[in-house]
Amino acid sequence: MGRLMIALAVVVGVALLLRWRRPAWYWLTFGVALAALRIRFRYAAVMDACHLTVPASRLRLALARWFNKPVPQQRVPHLLWLRPTRTGIRLRIKMRPGQDAFEFSAAADRLRHSFGVHQVTSREVKPGVVEITLTGYDVLRHVQMPAKTDRGLLKIPVALVEDGSVHYRDYREVPHSVTVGATQSGKSVFQRTVIKELAAQPVALVGIDCKKIELGPFARRFSALADNPDDAADLLEALVARMESIYDVVRREQRVSADTPDAEIAANIWDLPEALRPVPVVVTIDEIAELALSAKRNDPRRDRIVTALIRLAQLGRAAGMFLDIYGQRFGSELGDGITMLRAQLTGRTVHRVNDESTAKMAFGDVSPHAVFAATQIPNARRGMAVVGYSTGDWTRIRTPHTSMRQAVAACNRHAHLVPDLPELARFRPGLDLAPAEAPAVVKAA
Repeated sequence: MGRLMIALAVVVGVALLLRWRRPAWYWLTFGVALAALRIRFRYAAVMDACHLTVPASRLRLALARWFNKPVPQQRVPHLLWLRPTRTGIRLRIKMRPGQDAFEFSAAADRLRHSFGVHQVTSREVKPGVVEITLTGYDVLRHVQMPAKTDRGLLKIPVALVEDGSVHYRDYREVPHSVTVGATQSGKSVFQRTVIKELAAQPVALVGIDCKKIELGPFARRFSALADNPDDAADLLEALVARMESIYDVVRREQRVSADTPDAEIAANIWDLPEALRPVPVVVTIDEIAELALSAKRNDPRRDRIVTALIRLAQLGRAAGMFLDIYGQRFGSELGDGITMLRAQLTGRTVHRVNDESTAKMAFGDVSPHAVFAATQIPNARRGMAVVGYSTGDWTRIRTPHTSMRQAVAACNRHAHLVPDLPELARFRPGLDLAPAEAPAVVKAA
């Protein structure tokens, strides 16, 4: 008996230590089994307490009255299956007639407390069926990406979602995006992660960095780089000219005639033969305010920049040109055309912001709940952000820490993948990276 108590005490001690120091290990060893048992035994009571049941049918109520039986209990939605995952448990539930998926979404916080888990999210799988994801621990506290991810051309993993899944940046699904965040919010780390992942793919990287320090270290992998507004205006107009030439190629290859099958009619670069398909171009713009904000009332250079950006955002997807725009704010105070440009940017990512209006600039037309979530990101959670979708859905993500050295090493390792783009040849960054001579320091006498 004494040995049994000692062994039990050791097991409890190990479980508490793992829960404190290694929550992922605790979940895989102890947490998932305890949570599964808790769900199995308390499922009906929790559904009833969270008001996720429906009254008995009229027939059952009538039969109970006729035969003088007790009133039938509330009907609980049917639990189809329970599936443990690396970070939590997934429940597939068949709703009762009269229920909808919104009821389960609204009860997510009550379910979280009732089942004793860290996070609960729900989504509708098909009519009548919802899937509830229970996250066992705070996966965003120490971000650890899965060993295997679903990579593809222009599809890269960039962050971990609060339910343990992977957030991907898929340029073919979401061609253009804007990332907003205050200083020291993790916006630069997010940018490095994207560039590090894109460096290994057969794409052309183009950068505009008027601060001259964010994108310069990645010069060996960039096909074009501008570090001042004048060069940025010329570079954007060169990209527009390349886009128009690509559309000429697509038009020549359409072969629209009465005997041409519909499947052979090209509408974008992905419908072209591989030998004729142009290289996709990803344009990264660091700090949009440096390009759009001008002290002059009518600045021709600014008008050129904004006009070119709007044209790329409206027409660039079919030509294989994609925009990634970063900034601390992205509102109408930057001048004319900014609101029109923002409307073309489908992807919305907001890191920690200093005021609510900044979050509204990105999520005001998506979801008010996403605006509130963006303003609640703590200062200690660098790299944490809220991603909004055009459907009104949103989720929290956090990017794994990517140092400047890691991103630079990836760009240097894949420098041989830089394509030859004649239209952008004059913007190709110089590779003489020797440090400049430091200014002399005058010592006080």
